[in-house]
Amino acid sequence: MDWLHLWGGLIAGWLLFVIFVAGSLSVFRAPVTRWMQASPVLLQGQGDTPVANMVSDAALDALLVQLHARAPAAKSWSLTLPALPGDAVELFWRDADRRTHQLAADPGDGSLLPGAWGRRTEGGRHFMLLHYMLHAGMAGFWLVGAVAMAGLAALVSGIVVHKRIFKDFFTFRPGKGQRSWLDAHNVSGVLSLPFVVMIIYTGLAYFYSSYLPLPLRASYGAGDAAYQQMNAELHGDARATPLLLPSIGAGGLEAMAQLRRQALALTGDEVRRIFIQSPGRPDMVVRMMGRSPDELGGSSIHRQSALMVYEQASKSVVELARAGPPPHFTSAAVHPLLEQLHVAAFGGWAMKWLYFLIGLIGSAVIATGLHLFIVKRRLKSQHEFGAATPRVYRAIEVLNITAIAGSCVASIGFLYANRLIAAQFAQRADLEIRTYFIIWLACLMHAAMRRPARAWREQAATLALLCLGLPLLNWASTGQHLLIYLRAGDWQRAGVELVALVIGVMALLAMRKLGRGRTA
Repeated sequence: MDWLHLWGGLIAGWLLFVIFVAGSLSVFRAPVTRWMQASPVLLQGQGDTPVANMVSDAALDALLVQLHARAPAAKSWSLTLPALPGDAVELFWRDADRRTHQLAADPGDGSLLPGAWGRRTEGGRHFMLLHYMLHAGMAGFWLVGAVAMAGLAALVSGIVVHKRIFKDFFTFRPGKGQRSWLDAHNVSGVLSLPFVVMIIYTGLAYFYSSYLPLPLRASYGAGDAAYQQMNAELHGDARATPLLLPSIGAGGLEAMAQLRRQALALTGDEVRRIFIQSPGRPDMVVRMMGRSPDELGGSSIHRQSALMVYEQASKSVVELARAGPPPHFTSAAVHPLLEQLHVAAFGGWAMKWLYFLIGLIGSAVIATGLHLFIVKRRLKSQHEFGAATPRVYRAIEVLNITAIAGSCVASIGFLYANRLIAAQFAQRADLEIRTYFIIWLACLMHAAMRRPARAWREQAATLALLCLGLPLLNWASTGQHLLIYLRAGDWQRAGVELVALVIGVMALLAMRKLGRGRTA
């Protein structure tokens, strides 16, 4: 068990730390995206607003006319309606070559804006993609699953190895070298233990049909329609009886505003997104989706988003879900509940902050465990690799610095890239992500070329400098700043800069502590 915990935790720990930090940040992916878009700030009481807040029926008709003129042969259209004052309508469509296109429109009259409303960016979605697939496609998806399983094994074996773990929770001895690192590892481990177990389990269960495909294939076959067939059976009650809407008739796109009113009446929630498959054709399917479970408010985790699916061929609603808690808890609700538990889609902002803070504590468990390995080996090498042992230890320490400090520097560097890349640059979202990995690679090269103590201090200093300088960069590049956000009551964007300042101060304190010893 000791060997499993030691080497399993070490090998999985580098990527697991990155996955945990990215997951903690992705809890606030909406505020991060809002900050990175840098759309105009609407001050409270401001007379002339750049865009309206609600999409009228006339504006919705105008939006559909715009889409029909620009993409008449598209496979699908998507309209994302404003969630907050000052947001624009986001229009997406996919052409026959599966290329996606994006435009922004004024929700007041449906007219197209000159460009994207704010900066084109992947925003907080970057951290979400990094969290579950490392931006590496299916290979990254499977790698994250393997690392999660290894992390779960290291967690269980750690509980077995540390027989005094709960007693040691009440003991912390600072300034004692290896003993202090072990105490910190134990304390943070016990604090975050239930959360880490829950997050890893629900993360694996989130993609159960991908990580455990054999039961699905045994029951439904290996074709592309297997997953859709399984979902159709799970949600059979919702699809069983079509609900005829004779008032819609054969109007098609012309009746979309009326269809939206029907969705509000039937689901009890405003429509947040409209997805149209085969637009304007006889086989058109319209999905009217409401707010997310988290946006609905309340503390209950057992709630669902509003959904209405309308088929033009039968002129009927074939799927319907009212917003809020479903009338009965069935087996079909188990997987959505696990998903909401994983992504903190309940409990409002208080729950998101709790997930964020405990996620950072879980990251600290991994970081202290990785560093503890080197601290122990520095005091007493076990010569596991013979003559190559010093070089292996050196490589491990380089990877520790890169995974812990380097990934944090790359994360704040991602926000810097958003402000420094020209707003008009066509591929700026992709370049922002590339910049993240370029900075991370630079941190790896820096750690390899510098002595460990200097590398730790210099990367901590870089993190502190970038975090503390973020509000100044925002003001210099966009004219927006923290005081404007606070005056406008825009706590999402203000929160991004406040958190950056807090992390900057913590990195500054860490740098000073690292400067007192060889590697602290």
